[in-house]
Amino acid sequence: MAEYGSEGAIRIADDVVAVIAGLAATKTKGVASMSGGITEGWAKRVSGKHVTRGVSVEVGEVETAIDLRVIVHYGVKIPEVSRALQQAVKEAVETMTGLQVVEVNVKVEGVEIKEEESEVERTK
Repeated sequence: MAEYGSEGAIRIADDVVAVIAGLAATKTKGVASMSGGITEGWAKRVSGKHVTRGVSVEVGEVETAIDLRVIVHYGVKIPEVSRALQQAVKEAVETMTGLQVVEVNVKVEGVEIKEEESEVERTK
């Protein structure tokens, strides 16, 4: 994002938007964690750069699009968690940056089963 005024330009880096989106996502009820995937792990090792896990963004002059890869808790209603996640991320990014969030795409890549639940299942 670039704003131009008499004092100069203001730009918000892609990584800043990714951090805001990632923090909002991890605070959403039903989201266990973000999913980094193989590609991100490889990119981090090769480039040495910090790659925000599970978040990809495209930032334009006034708009941004966000892709999230998440792992949800077992037993949650995935469509409901996904919609809450989209709303939370959209609000956080728009409030903090002033950018218009045109889309928040959610890909659920896994389900986390709590340890005590899996032990109960094993004893049945």
